[in-house]
Amino acid sequence: MPDLSTTYLGLKLQNPLIVGSSGLTATATGVREAQYAGAGAVVLKSLFEEEIAADSEAVLKDAQAKGLNLASYDYYDYELRGERLAEYAALIADAKRSVLIPVIASVNCTWSHEWAPFAAEVEKAGADALELNLFSLAADLERPSEVRERTFLSIVERVRAAVRIPVAVKIGQHATALGRFIQQLSRTGVQGLVLFNRPFAIDFDVERMAVTAAGSLSSPAEAASPLRWVALMAGRVSCDLCASTGVHDGTAVVKQLLAGAKAVEVVSALYRGGTGNIKGMLGELSAWMDRHGFASVESFRGRMSRAASEDPAAFERVQYLKRYGR
Repeated sequence: MPDLSTTYLGLKLQNPLIVGSSGLTATATGVREAQYAGAGAVVLKSLFEEEIAADSEAVLKDAQAKGLNLASYDYYDYELRGERLAEYAALIADAKRSVLIPVIASVNCTWSHEWAPFAAEVEKAGADALELNLFSLAADLERPSEVRERTFLSIVERVRAAVRIPVAVKIGQHATALGRFIQQLSRTGVQGLVLFNRPFAIDFDVERMAVTAAGSLSSPAEAASPLRWVALMAGRVSCDLCASTGVHDGTAVVKQLLAGAKAVEVVSALYRGGTGNIKGMLGELSAWMDRHGFASVESFRGRMSRAASEDPAAFERVQYLKRYGR
């Protein structure tokens, strides 16, 4: 049987399949189920800065509506942040006691520079690594893209300086100059980059004329974008790359590894088919390696990256040609 082990963020994984941040990893029980199913690691459900801020604002609005003295709420946002941090630290500790596979904490940052001390608390709770989910919708017409990206870089640098555990950064794919931004992030000293975050999408209910949520699960077709960018950036960044979004079967795992990924994160495939899908995906990966004579993941990782290609221009092509389409 081929060796499926890999190293990601300096952590030894029994295989490259990571259960991504989601409701599947929101409890120690879910984390145990992931390990039992064969996952190489888990990323705990994120603690959302935006959610904490929204909850704090809701409490203040309610207090104001009731005519309460708002002076007594001056430090409520800090108190709430502390409570959520304590709850998250407890989740980390419970997960670590429950499993042997690496447990990666996750924080979804939007704008604050207060996450460096929080990251230190995550480390103290026992997390093996920290994934910073850096994403906010670039809808502010007054805020230049370089200011937004500089804020992200500053957050990463502060967090990186505050902890000794490995740090990965998960980003969206809509930076102005994405390749350059990915490279800049890799130079902050992070150990990994996760490509890409799948943002919440909206839809319209035309009968009620209301904004609703679009489908929350990815489709296999969505793996194309991370595949391209992992292949483009492999060998051009000074950290590990992890693919995320659209990985639904073993073939998709093989593709991302060929592109140069050290690991892949899966969520939607497990919501659709259960954590039992992990075994099937690993079986497909193992069978493919046997067919092609690869004894280990490292023996073929990156073989189809831009850096290893005889036709690097193929990775940068964005217009349809007769060769690729009708």
